[in-house]
Amino acid sequence: MGLLDATRAALLLLVSGDPELWGIVGVSLSVTLRAMLVATPLGIAAGYLLATVVFPGRRLVIILTQGLLASPTVVVGLILYLLLSRQGVFGHLQLLFTQTAMIIGQVLIALPVLIAFSLSAIQGADPRARETALALGASAPRIAWTLLLEVRFALMAAVCSAFGRIVSEIGCALMVGGNIAGVTRNMPTAIALETSKGDFAQGIALGIVLLLVALGINTAFAFFQGEARR
Repeated sequence: MGLLDATRAALLLLVSGDPELWGIVGVSLSVTLRAMLVATPLGIAAGYLLATVVFPGRRLVIILTQGLLASPTVVVGLILYLLLSRQGVFGHLQLLFTQTAMIIGQVLIALPVLIAFSLSAIQGADPRARETALALGASAPRIAWTLLLEVRFALMAAVCSAFGRIVSEIGCALMVGGNIAGVTRNMPTAIALETSKGDFAQGIALGIVLLLVALGINTAFAFFQGEARR
């Protein structure tokens, strides 16, 4: 099958509502969205604490967090696989090759992005916002909320960036998910599998969906950056 024929077949799969293809898309988006629901509050909270609280080893934690931004996802998957396998520390939980394991892996991948971006945003915030809240006698939660509202556009950009990183990662998802049809097969792992089998139509169709998702995330990221500058 040539490129044109494969592309034509891929578009036909998309518009015909192929249940297998859209099932894979559903698994991918479901896992990623649930991972973001867990990672977003944790990452922003950790970034805020690193930006506002001084404690021994703080600088080291910041350096490690920034270093993890470039960590290979397959290494995260390998570590998680060893922990969740039968001989691993958490093997008794029987989480390996489940969507829960994939969510845990994506949370671990997203956290450094969210923490580093949140830390940078809060450190770059106008100091008068915090000073004004302190002068008015605001409580600690109120001060935190005021400061986070001040940098809300940068935080939204952090969320978009983290989502874009995990929705397209394949290393960790393949290792801890197992690429099981109808259960843990997501868009990146399905593209790799179908391409290796020579089924270019489904691979191209899933690639188009993944590119559209990535384009949407990047567009949102650019929009939030523009709003922040404005």
